[in-house]
Amino acid sequence: MKIACGPLLATLLLAMATAVRAEVYELPPEGNDVIGAVSSIEARSEDTLLDIARRHGLGYEDIVRANPAIDPWLPGEGTTVVLPTRFVLPPGPRRGVVLNLAEYRMYYYPKPKAGEQPVVMTYPMSIGRMDWNTPLGLTRIVSKVRNPSWYPPESVRKEHEEEGRPLPRVVPPGPDNPLGRHAMRLGLTSGAYLIHGTNRPAGVGMQVTHGCVRMFPEDIEFLFEQVGIDTEVRIINEPVKMGWDGDQLHLEVHRVLDEVPAAVEDIDGVVIVEPATEEKAETAVIEAPVRGRLTSLTVQFVAATNAKPGELDWDHAERLLERADGIPAQVGRSIKNAATSAASE
Repeated sequence: MKIACGPLLATLLLAMATAVRAEVYELPPEGNDVIGAVSSIEARSEDTLLDIARRHGLGYEDIVRANPAIDPWLPGEGTTVVLPTRFVLPPGPRRGVVLNLAEYRMYYYPKPKAGEQPVVMTYPMSIGRMDWNTPLGLTRIVSKVRNPSWYPPESVRKEHEEEGRPLPRVVPPGPDNPLGRHAMRLGLTSGAYLIHGTNRPAGVGMQVTHGCVRMFPEDIEFLFEQVGIDTEVRIINEPVKMGWDGDQLHLEVHRVLDEVPAAVEDIDGVVIVEPATEEKAETAVIEAPVRGRLTSLTVQFVAATNAKPGELDWDHAERLLERADGIPAQVGRSIKNAATSAASE
């Protein structure tokens, strides 16, 4: 793992030495987009894939998609488990917090001080399940709370009531609180969306929440101290990512989420996307575009070769689209003849 140097290094190492599982990488210069490396580990007899994932900064989908032939609950003593800890950075500005829903992963770009090496931190996360989609768009952190109380929305209380698991109007801090010990509120219209911890860490890396972003307790504890009020948060849904590692073009593919939400405006008037449920029908204004993986591949290739001409092995790229295991692989290279690149077609 490549780690930053300078004053920030001591802080990060101290945090990780106290059991924080953050992955911290030097931020590559503009024009380079790949961080980390794929490795492997041998499972112990008592391990599940989820145990291994958590120890290495991964979530459920990460580890299961990278190891499709292994029983998630009983991998077995000595089984070789692939650790998909190589990532193509998400498209767009490298600042603030970026949540890529299709990837079940967060990226945080702390603003470096003068003379410091820029870094990027990346964490697994859970997102909203189909009927409680996590919204898309540009927003910011508007408040932070330690040991939060949970005020279940009426719709959530109704759901629990129907399942025979009634909820109180307020769940105080403690082991039964699903928000864990830290919560950061996003400035979206409803005010109900949080980045928070959890009392059920086995669900991190799944599509299981009521729209909030759920993190491992040790990850949110560390991030809570790093992220300030008004930090920009960009929420995207990019199952296909493409970027450069030197002269090599890499592709990373994840499964497409099932639901496509509708767009509204956040508190700053920025168009975002929220699920077009009946209770929010009065604010839904447009439908988000549906974009298949092949179209996403084409869009990403054109963007990647706009400044650096390159060629793509389309057959190999399409095989990666089908596999969708989240592990970056080389699919192209840079070329000197711009006339044959995507940007010139």
